[in-house]
Amino acid sequence: MNLALAMPPVRFSVADELARELLGRISRIVLVTLGLILVVAGILIAPLPGPLGVPVTVVGLMLVLRNSFKARKQFVRFQHAHPKLLFPLRRLLRREPEVMPVAWQQVLRMERLVLPRSWRRAKRWRLSVKRQSLKRQALKRGS
Repeated sequence: MNLALAMPPVRFSVADELARELLGRISRIVLVTLGLILVVAGILIAPLPGPLGVPVTVVGLMLVLRNSFKARKQFVRFQHAHPKLLFPLRRLLRREPEVMPVAWQQVLRMERLVLPRSWRRAKRWRLSVKRQSLKRQALKRGS
């Protein structure tokens, strides 16, 4: 048995439409302002020990880019001009961000930029951990 309930059409007056548009604009302005404050706070926090500056900056950028057409347009232009610089940030701005791979990629980049080749340990450490986990998986399958 199929039962369909029809609702009467809702009619909005001109005043309702104006109020909705005004509230939308005000909320976008508030969200863009909050995003800009978070970006500035993230930049100020970044030099402190710990990785707190990056997440705060990314959340601020998310707010700004989702609520400002002009900012999104400038971001796309900058992205086309400098794709390697913004690729990690773009990965963090996705719906389901890949936080750990981006963090690992940045660790490897910083290690390559800062340390001489003989001091670099992160890549070798990752490979040894990967080998150990593969051995464990092989042992579990064999038993």
